[in-house]
Amino acid sequence: MSTAGQVIRCKAAVAWEAGKPLKIEEVEVAPPQKDEVRIKILFTSLCHTDVYFWDAKGQDPLFPRILGHEAGGIVESVGEGVTDLKPGDHVLPIFTGECKDCRHCLSEESNMCDLLRINTARGEMIHDGKSRFSINGKPIYHFLGTSTFSEYTVVHVGQVAKINPEAPLDKVCVLSCGISTGFGATVNVAKPKKGQSVAIFGLGAVGLAAAEGARVSGASRIIGVDLNPNRFEDGSTNLAAIYITKKFGCTEFVNPKDHNKPVQEVIAEMTDGGVDRSVECTGSLPAMISAFECVHDGWGVAVLVGVPNKDDAFKTHPVNFLNERTLKGTFFGNYKPRSDIPAVVEKYMNKELELDKFITHSVPFAEINKAFEYMLRGEGLRCMIRMDA
Repeated sequence: MSTAGQVIRCKAAVAWEAGKPLKIEEVEVAPPQKDEVRIKILFTSLCHTDVYFWDAKGQDPLFPRILGHEAGGIVESVGEGVTDLKPGDHVLPIFTGECKDCRHCLSEESNMCDLLRINTARGEMIHDGKSRFSINGKPIYHFLGTSTFSEYTVVHVGQVAKINPEAPLDKVCVLSCGISTGFGATVNVAKPKKGQSVAIFGLGAVGLAAAEGARVSGASRIIGVDLNPNRFEDGSTNLAAIYITKKFGCTEFVNPKDHNKPVQEVIAEMTDGGVDRSVECTGSLPAMISAFECVHDGWGVAVLVGVPNKDDAFKTHPVNFLNERTLKGTFFGNYKPRSDIPAVVEKYMNKELELDKFITHSVPFAEINKAFEYMLRGEGLRCMIRMDA
């Protein structure tokens, strides 16, 4: 029986307040309105950004809210004006969008859509400023326009990438945020040349995706920088070190806590003046500064990926720019969601890009809080949450 045009009752994991475990609730999901799509989520995974806004220490809190933005699903119904998607299509909801009409979308150089770029403070849909989620008539806020911690969600059509129906959603769903962000930051923005050196700051899923991008680009040295000693241990048989080295291409590791000088000085000494490229994937202000100051003068390029606290301010001496170092920012790996992500999925299907190694845990939807525990303990990379289990 068709559910198009009707309110759907389903389960969702609701964050009622900052830092408290999510609670599985029955929610009502309204039909999609103009330029919207209702999606049945089959798989979703936990990204650090979800934890960041759930914890709400560095951002303005907005609760109650349904988090989640890395997912794969199937279109259940479409709203007025939607012509390029239909029920049954396999899709990835994306935390940013592509309206295809604004100056950014029409530019080959940008993916910063005027209409649909990320807005962490918005908890309602653009069309009418209302939520599509409610419990007993009380609205529940959206998150990044996706809210994938729900069996059904409503997303603006510009934030939905239609993908190959043969692609396994429990794998390619990680391309809807973290892996594309890191991989694209290296291959699309840092653009290391074959044989160059690359430093990666932060060896979580995004950072290791950036390392994967460096490996695919033919970098000769890939230096991983992380404060977590479980990520690596030089010269030992530490399983994490072996895993990261062999699977993601890191050739060397630096833990800033092991040195009594700034890590950018350590890297400069290791590389005869600095690395050719660096990619920062932590959101930590000191890491951002180190990533910029560790690249070689004359040609070094540093790329910032991590999300900082709202009150952070970047500080470095202007001479670092005058000495011909370049600092760049990137957003979602410079990918346009609707135009580019289907092709990234095809890279996985053609075995040009590995995704399975990023998925280290799996839990049923009812145990979603376990995924938060894994991430808070720094265990694993991505935890797949199975909505039908």
